[in-house]
Amino acid sequence: MEVSAYIIESSATVRQAARVFGVSKSTVHKDVTERLPQLNQGMAKQVRGVLDINKAERHIRGGEATRKKYKETNVKKFY
Repeated sequence: MEVSAYIIESSATVRQAARVFGVSKSTVHKDVTERLPQLNQGMAKQVRGVLDINKAERHIRGGEATRKKYKETNVKKFY
C-alpha cells in the first residue's frame, strides 16, 4: 500500500519506487498489478493510470537519456 501511495503521489516509475523502497522492480510490479487489486480496487486503478502514462512516455525518457549520455561524453563523428 505504501509503494502504491508513493507511485500515485509522485508519479514515480516502477524502477524509482523500487529504488526508494529497497526492493526489486519485479516485486513492485507484481505488488501493484496483481496483489493491490485484491486489496484496494480504487487505488489499483490510480496506480494503473500512472503506470500507463509512464509507459507512454518511456520512449521520450530513453531518448533524453541517450542524448545526455552522448553530450556528456562529447562524442564527435568523423565522416
